[in-house]
Formats: sequence, structure tokens, C-alpha cells
Amino acid sequence: MSTSHEGDPVFDRFQFLMNAPALYNAVTTAVELGIFKHLAGSPRADFDQLREAAGIPAHQLRVLLQAVCSTGLLRREDGRYLNSAVADDLLATDAEDSWGHIMVGWKEVYYPAFAQMTTALRAGTNTALADYPGDEPTLYQRLSRNPELEAVFHKAMSAFTLRSVDGLVEREEFASVRRLLDVGGGDGTTSARLVARWPELRSTVFDMPSVSRLADDKTASDTSGRLALHPGDIFTDVFPRGADSILFSHVLEIFSEEQILGLLTKAYDALPEGGKIFLYGYNVSDDETEGIFGARLGLYFNVLASGQGMAYPARDYEAWLTKAGFREARTVTGLPYEHGLTLGVK
Repeated sequence: MSTSHEGDPVFDRFQFLMNAPALYNAVTTAVELGIFKHLAGSPRADFDQLREAAGIPAHQLRVLLQAVCSTGLLRREDGRYLNSAVADDLLATDAEDSWGHIMVGWKEVYYPAFAQMTTALRAGTNTALADYPGDEPTLYQRLSRNPELEAVFHKAMSAFTLRSVDGLVEREEFASVRRLLDVGGGDGTTSARLVARWPELRSTVFDMPSVSRLADDKTASDTSGRLALHPGDIFTDVFPRGADSILFSHVLEIFSEEQILGLLTKAYDALPEGGKIFLYGYNVSDDETEGIFGARLGLYFNVLASGQGMAYPARDYEAWLTKAGFREARTVTGLPYEHGLTLGVK
């Protein structure tokens, strides 16, 4: 017997979820075909103008435009097309923080892996990693074998970082930091913003050699000389000494409790008395029932990236800092895109 769920917001969300994978890819295709960018420069373009700009057959464009209009990101008025305000802001430019970069990166790397979710969760390991050549245990290591895809991946990560990083960079706790070690700092996006914001701060980005090469442009453009690179392995190499503070930004969430405690212990040993530690990333709610960005991230880690980890609740990070020897563990919550900043002092 069927039951009507009309008006139930859970049912509304269910219906959207059933169609979301196709609509996500439709919007990403519109980004790749330059439709949002074209409409930003030529609002109220007609179908023929969009066909010329996109370069795809008329029927396929008709199908694509209907799909994107159904999301609300495009509007059709009197046979002409316009971006919504959201599309103009998030998708219509090639700026470093464009959601277009994020969507392409997730389409190319994240979302193909989710077809293996049942297999991976049953196996208890990241079975989707088998699609990437190599024998290393994480996606990040294997991407070093494919520099083109690695660049797409880090371009997406950098764009998302720029969308959320001000919640970290503007924290007054960085005012007293002089020498920062950015562990797993990727292409240097976060450190570059911190150095630009705090003129007394110097930062060293500690990450894999293949990733450090992606940060060359940022160090080259840092005329202050306050941004440096230290290529290496954060697990097997000794942490560079001399920092008064250590930052883990979007790093610890990738790994297991045991690995996280190991990294926090290395950080504790590398810091002087009174040194600070900053843990920045996604936090799901304490009861682990809320956080859609965190939900996606945890599934991605376990299916593809590392086979473990999640967007841990803040209480976990506070407990791990205390266990590693840090004091005054606390978390700043309510930062953009479900982020939190957990702090401690040696």
C-alpha cells in the first residue's frame, strides 16, 4: 500500500537525491563547456548563441539546458537564458576559488569511486584505489604517478580551501606566531594566505615532493621570502625543527586514530614549551548525525583516499591532543562549510 509523503522535507530531499548524480554531472558539463562563463558576459543569450559557444549538437544542448535549468542555476525567460545569482558568483569565472574547479575535480576523482562504496565498506578498505596504478596505500601517493590528474585534484582542493580558509586565517591566535610548520600543506594555498595576512609570520610547507612542486608558483610569488617548502614524508621523516607553532589543515581527518596520535606526538616533540598546535578541518556534529560536507568526505576517505578516517567530531581531536600531551585543548566551531579549529598548547 502506497503512502503519500507530500510536504515531508525528508521525502523532498529523497527525490532530489535520486536525481542528484545526473544533475551534478550536468552542471559540471555546463562548467566545462563554458555556458555559465558565456552567460556572465552575454546575459540573455538565445539557444543558437549558446550552441555556438558550447559547440555541441542542438538536441544534446537542449537536454543539457533543461537539466541545468531544473536545478535553478540557469533561468529561461522568453526563450533566452540567464545565470542565477548563485551561478554568477560560484561558477562563471576561472578565478582560483571558482566552484567550477571544485566540481571538475570531484567529477574526475571523487565521484567515480563511489560506485564501489558497498564493496569498499564491506571489505573495510579503499578498494576504489585499485583504479590508480601503484602499490602505495593512499590516493595522494598514487596521484604522483599522474601529474595531470594530480594537478586537477589539487586545483580543486585549492579552490575549496580558498572558499573556507578565511575562517582560519583571520583567527587572532596567529598574531603571535612567528615560525609555522604547515604539515601536509599541499600546494601552499593556506600558508600563502597566512603569510599575506600576518606580516610577522613565516611558514614552511611540509608535504610530499610531487605536491611540493605544485607549490612552486606560490613560493615564487612570495616576494617577502616568508614562505618555504620542505619536501618529505610526514609519517617517516622527522618534523623540521625551529617552528613555534604547527598547523594540520585538512590532514588528520584522512587517517585513523592511531596514525593521528602518532602525528600529534611527533608535533609535540618538535615544538618548544609553550608552542601552539592548530587542527583545522571538517567536524561532524558531536552526535555524528549532521554535516553533509563531512558525510561526503568520510565516504570518500574510506572508499578511495585512505581506507580510513572521517570528519571527526571536535571532541575526538580535543581528546587526542590531551592524550599526546598538549594542554588547554579547545575548539572554535561554526566556521564556514562545517569547519572547526581545535587548538592546544605544549
